[in-house]
Amino acid sequence: MTDWVKIERSFDASIQTVWDMWADPAQFQKWYGPMGFSVPVAEMDVQVGGTRKICMEMKRPERVMTMWFTGVYKEVSAPNRLVYTESMCDADGNVISPQVMGMPEGTPDTTEVTVELSEAGGKTVMTITHAGVPAGSQGEGGWMQAFDKLGEVLGVS
Repeated sequence: MTDWVKIERSFDASIQTVWDMWADPAQFQKWYGPMGFSVPVAEMDVQVGGTRKICMEMKRPERVMTMWFTGVYKEVSAPNRLVYTESMCDADGNVISPQVMGMPEGTPDTTEVTVELSEAGGKTVMTITHAGVPAGSQGEGGWMQAFDKLGEVLGVS
């Protein structure tokens, strides 16, 4: 098992459209998160040094499950490459330990997501690497579900 997740997906959509799904908060909210989760908050200042604060929420009859994430954009090269850090946080953006949220011991406080987009055969190839999230983990499963949702939003599932 590696300590990173790497996933490649191909979409029958322009590279600019797929980029916008990552860089435009309104578009990001349409697909991000595992099945059953919505994104009621997506504050994203997509520029190097800009911050992001994302809320994922799942409503269940017995309770509402809410998870907050914050990070900083390290690299923004539209429409091909986006790199940002990600940490769990409270609603005010204060970083909290992943263990507080029930994550396994040893889960890093800060991880790094790299999104690379390229064109091939009239499609957009998206490769995402999430360093700090082990391959085969629940985190990888969440990404797979999110990308299924992205395909549905793009109309190319």
